[in-house]
Amino acid sequence: MNSKKWIWQHQDFPNFNYDYKEIEPMIFRLIEKSGVLKGKISYLSDSEQDNFSVETSLSEIVASSQIEGIELKRDSVRSSLQKRLNIAFNRDEDKSTKNSDSLTELYIDSRFNQEDLSIERLHRWHSAIFEEYSSVPYPVNKGVFRDHDDMQIVSGIIGKEKIHYIAMPQKQIVPSMQELVEYINSSDENFIVKSAVAHLWFESIHPYDDGNGRIGRAIVNYILAKEGGLDNRYYSISTAINKHRQEYYDNLEKMQNLLYNSELELTQWIKWHTKSIEKSIDISIDNIEQVVQKTKFHDKIRHIKLNDKQRKVINRLLDSGEGNFEGGLTNKKYRALTKTDAITASRHLKDMLNKSIIKELEGYGGRNTRYELIL
Repeated sequence: MNSKKWIWQHQDFPNFNYDYKEIEPMIFRLIEKSGVLKGKISYLSDSEQDNFSVETSLSEIVASSQIEGIELKRDSVRSSLQKRLNIAFNRDEDKSTKNSDSLTELYIDSRFNQEDLSIERLHRWHSAIFEEYSSVPYPVNKGVFRDHDDMQIVSGIIGKEKIHYIAMPQKQIVPSMQELVEYINSSDENFIVKSAVAHLWFESIHPYDDGNGRIGRAIVNYILAKEGGLDNRYYSISTAINKHRQEYYDNLEKMQNLLYNSELELTQWIKWHTKSIEKSIDISIDNIEQVVQKTKFHDKIRHIKLNDKQRKVINRLLDSGEGNFEGGLTNKKYRALTKTDAITASRHLKDMLNKSIIKELEGYGGRNTRYELIL
């Protein structure tokens, strides 16, 4: 009976297989869509492009942590990005932390430093993740590979855990990582395929005590930025993955288990990976259209007299996108945003209604009156 269960135990690991003919149409579509994104970015002003780049980069850093169940403060990461990129940085409003600064450095290095990857560089990325990280309930050796074999991916309550994956033994980590780094630096494989393969390969080695998922996604960004010419300052892969987190974990589990993947066949994984990048570009295209819509709307109301509270609510509605708030804007929501009383909120809303900035939603009335912007 064959006792081998994990792909690193396969005699041919890491000689993965895939059907490029099945993947190729998706890659062509992805490249075409990236061209659409570039075209839409060109319609933004320089300041809008800078702001969009910061917000997209912010989403990537935050979402990559969220996938692992870790919440970062967006304001802190935004300040770190603005400071590092010298974009609209206000020192008096600096909310950056040592942690957000180090995560930003990891992000910048993975996306803009096109020098060859090295194990030492990966160690620096790992140290950056745990620069100031006190929430881990167990010790993490920063910037070094794990020194033990006991590395399992499990879920469930203690005593009834489900083992999803057992990583390779510690003694195999260094030679396996050297082989992976050589592949990343030297392989002439299609860059999208390479980023997918490298991601799964790294996660299968699982070389660190913790933070492997975040390093794996940083490797993806590194390959796409260096070899693909895809300006991924303007899209966030981790945001798309985070929206389908369970699907991500399910695909990883199937690819790493010989019961489901006895031939080291990665076609489905590469297709899922490619689709995730495409979804991330779709999200950015939608976000850019919101920026354009917001600019056009502000041009339309430029000469209309409004107070600061009204403008704040308008910006909040525009940031929420089509459909605005779920259920529309109400007197109560207006009060919550502007810290005004019911009478003042009613007066402001009526003024915006009279100036054709908002309209009432059908089917509501009286105290339940709801509004949306007239775009």
